[in-house]
Amino acid sequence: MEIRRVTRTETVNAAAHLFDTAPEQEATERFLADERHHLLIAYVDDAPAGMVTGVEMTHPDKGTEMFLYELGVDESYRGRGIGPALVSALADLSRERGCYGLWTLTEEGNAAARATYRRAGGTPEPGQVALTWTFDES
Repeated sequence: MEIRRVTRTETVNAAAHLFDTAPEQEATERFLADERHHLLIAYVDDAPAGMVTGVEMTHPDKGTEMFLYELGVDESYRGRGIGPALVSALADLSRERGCYGLWTLTEEGNAAARATYRRAGGTPEPGQVALTWTFDES
C-alpha cells in the first residue's frame, strides 16, 4: 500500500468511488486550491483503495488543529488496515503542518469507524454532542 497526497482534480475523479457521491468539479477545485485542505489516497497495486480528507482550522486562542472530515475505504479493501494507515498519515501530516491536534466526529453506533479511529490512536471524548445546521439552496 502507498499513500499519496492528492493535488489534481483528475486524481480525485479517478478515485470517485471512494466518496459518498461523485465529486463536483467546482468543489474539488476549491478544495485542492486551499493549502489548508488535504486529501490523501491509499493505493494498492496502483488502484485507489481508500481516502481521507483533513481541514486545518485556526482559532485565535487555540492555534491550528486538523479536522478529519471524511474517511472512506473501498469495501473490497476493508479489514486490511488501510483506514488506520490513512488516519495515521493524516496525523503525521498534521504534525508536519504544526497542528496541535487532530479530531473527528462519527456516529455513536458506527462501530467500524470507532474501532478504526481507536486503532490509529484516537480517544473518544465523553459527553460531546454534535449539532448541525442545514441550509437550503433556494
